[in-house]
Amino acid sequence: MKGIVFTEFLDLVEDKFGLEVVDKIITQSNLESGGIYTSIGTYKFSEMLQLLQHLSAHTDISIDDLLLVYAEHFFAVLEQSYPGLLATYKDPIEMLSSIENHIHVEVRKIYPDAELPTFEVIEKTENSLVMIYKSSRAMHHFGLGLMNKTFEHFNSKANIVLEKLNEDGTEVKFLINKN
Repeated sequence: MKGIVFTEFLDLVEDKFGLEVVDKIITQSNLESGGIYTSIGTYKFSEMLQLLQHLSAHTDISIDDLLLVYAEHFFAVLEQSYPGLLATYKDPIEMLSSIENHIHVEVRKIYPDAELPTFEVIEKTENSLVMIYKSSRAMHHFGLGLMNKTFEHFNSKANIVLEKLNEDGTEVKFLINKN
C-alpha cells in the first residue's frame, strides 16, 4: 500500500482526534515500519488494518465509518494534488465510470507498484452506473466515500447503494443513481 495513504490517514487522525491518539494507535500496533511513513514508500496493508482497528476501538467508530470519513479527507488531497485530472471530467458518472481505464492508469504512472482495486462497469447510462468493486483489502467504504465526494465535487447528488457480493466484502456492487 502506498505511503501517501498512511501519511494522509495519520494526518486525518491527528486533525480529528489529536496527536496523542496517533501515538496511541501506532504504539498499540505491531508495525514493521515502526509507524514511520513517507508518501512515496510502500507498506503492508496489515499495518493500515492494525491502525484502523486500534482507532476504531479507541473511538467506538466502526472501521467502515472511519474509511468513509478518511475517503472524504483523501478526496480533498486528490483535488489539491491533481486538479488537472479532475478537470478532465464534466460529470460524476463519466468520472466514476473511467476509474479503471483512465484514473488508475494515471495513478500507475505515478506509483507503478500500486496495488489498486478493480472497478468493472456493468451498466452505464447518463444518470446511473452499476460497478463491481474487487479488492482483497475490502475497503469498499473508502471507495464509497470517494464516490460521495465525486458527486459533491460536481455539485451533484446521488443515491449510492453498496451491495456485498460476498461475505468478506472483497467483491461489492455499487448501484449509483444521480439525483
